Amino acid sequence: MTAQRTRYTGYGIWLIVASLVGWWAAFQLTVEKFFLLENPSGQTSCYVSVMIQCDKNLSSWQGSVFGFSNPIIGLTAWMAVLVMGVAVLAAVRFPRWFWGLFGLGVAGAFAFVCWLIFQSIYMLAVLCPWCMATWAVTIPTFLATAVHLVRNGTLTRSQKARQRADRLMVWVPLATIVVYAIVIAMAQLAGLDLLGEVAGMLF
Repeated sequence: MTAQRTRYTGYGIWLIVASLVGWWAAFQLTVEKFFLLENPSGQTSCYVSVMIQCDKNLSSWQGSVFGFSNPIIGLTAWMAVLVMGVAVLAAVRFPRWFWGLFGLGVAGAFAFVCWLIFQSIYMLAVLCPWCMATWAVTIPTFLATAVHLVRNGTLTRSQKARQRADRLMVWVPLATIVVYAIVIAMAQLAGLDLLGEVAGMLF
C-alpha cells in the first residue's frame, strides 16, 4: 500500500492542481457569462483585445453547445478530478471499471477541448484567456491519465507494459509542451498574433 502511494503521488498532486485551476477558470467564465447576460453591450474583465477576449466565445453557440453555458460542465467535472486526485494520494484502490469510466470522462473532456480549440481559432478567430487556462490543464491531465491507466493495470495486464508506462510518465511534461506548441502554431497560421498579444500583456 505504501509503495503504491509513493508511486502515484505525483499524479495525484497533478490532478488536484489541475482541478483547482480548471475549476477557477470555469468559475470565472460563469461569472463573466452572468455579466454579459446582465450587460449585453458591456465588456467582460477578460477582454484584452479583439483577438483575446471571452465575450465572443461566451456569446457564441459554441459556448453553449449543450444548451447551457459550457463553464457549468467545468464547475462539476473538475470536482470529480479533485476527488480522484485526493483518492490517489490516499492510495484508495478502485476497480478497473471505475478507472475506465474516469479515463473515458477525461478522454471526452480532451476531445471536447480539441473541438473548442478548433472552433475558437478557426471559426471565432479569438482566444479566450480563461478558456486557454482550461486547455492548459486539460491537455496534460489527459496525457498523464492515459499513461496512468496503463501503468495501474486498467488498460492492460502486461507487467512489461505497466513498467514501460511508469517510465513514460516523466515524458508527459515534454509531450504537453509539444501539444502547446502545436496549438500556438495553429493560432499563428490562422492569423492570430498570439505571441505578440501575450508579450504586450507581459511588457
